[in-house]
Amino acid sequence: MKIHEKYIQRCIQLAKNGLGTTYPNPMVGSVIVYEGRIIGEGWHKKAGEPHAEVNAINSVKDKSLLKKATIYVSLEPCSHFGKTPPCSDLIVKNAISQVVIGTVDPNVKVAGNGIKKLIEAGIKVTVGILENECHELNKRFFTFHQKKRPYLILKWAESQDGFISPKVKSEQKPVWITNAYSRQVVHKWRSEEQAILVGTQTVIDDNPKLTVRDWTGNNPIRIVLDQNSRIAKKSHVHDNQLKTIVLSKATTTINQENLIFESIDFEKKMANQVIDLMYRYQIQSVIIEGGRQTLQTFIDANLWDEVRVFKGNALLREGTKAPELLAYSSEKRAIGQDELIISRNYD
Repeated sequence: MKIHEKYIQRCIQLAKNGLGTTYPNPMVGSVIVYEGRIIGEGWHKKAGEPHAEVNAINSVKDKSLLKKATIYVSLEPCSHFGKTPPCSDLIVKNAISQVVIGTVDPNVKVAGNGIKKLIEAGIKVTVGILENECHELNKRFFTFHQKKRPYLILKWAESQDGFISPKVKSEQKPVWITNAYSRQVVHKWRSEEQAILVGTQTVIDDNPKLTVRDWTGNNPIRIVLDQNSRIAKKSHVHDNQLKTIVLSKATTTINQENLIFESIDFEKKMANQVIDLMYRYQIQSVIIEGGRQTLQTFIDANLWDEVRVFKGNALLREGTKAPELLAYSSEKRAIGQDELIISRNYD
């Protein structure tokens, strides 16, 4: 492995510590190297807190070494004042002699300006190291800024015979098709994405909380489709405990602290209206958990980036059929006796 790639790979590794906690900022890792030895490391932990470069520089005990050191960073250092000062200014201030960058920041507030500022200060700058890997690291951030929409993950669990729920239910709660390990993975995923979306029938049938319970992490913003305002006010999604956006055909309901009501036209490209609204709310990623009609709507509109399907051992024989997805290249892995199939959409 080439030396620059070695340290950018370490930046990526560090950056992943911020998965689910940095929104609306990207995940970024930084490493400082002096004479072939790492003397400082850092990553961005949370929006409003110091960026990766700041944490890396602060971790260096002997600051006199910085003038002869190289700082590696997975994403272009910022060049604008936000909740924190520009990282490019800090690098210039510390007279670090060389900067190696994984990829350019797609945010128009940066987009090459940080690199320009470093070059104008006489610093040697190298850009484009493990660029594809750095894009993949921040696929949510890049999708949001380049496509003007959130990164969309469709998820469902289906039985061996292709049903996502039975025909008849005796209680208002989920019928588990998968094992406990698969359900824990789902809660981990919820902690990683900024929002979670479900349709009306899912809430009526299961009364889900849509929270992170079997994992440690932040709860996602809840987005609920309720075209005709059929969801009962006593439902968990109306408990005002977490930020929740309810989308209806028409609404006169007064917003509460964490419960927001928005109206959209369900007859006209519903999926497009939903993602436009999420973009307006600065939501960079959403995991869409159903039900079938909701999932199929996004599939038919070709508005998805990943599909994650659990296939359990249960046989339901009749019920609600799983969504239909055309053949895409996918990877498969086992979770206990369940099979997880992940497909990517590169259109």
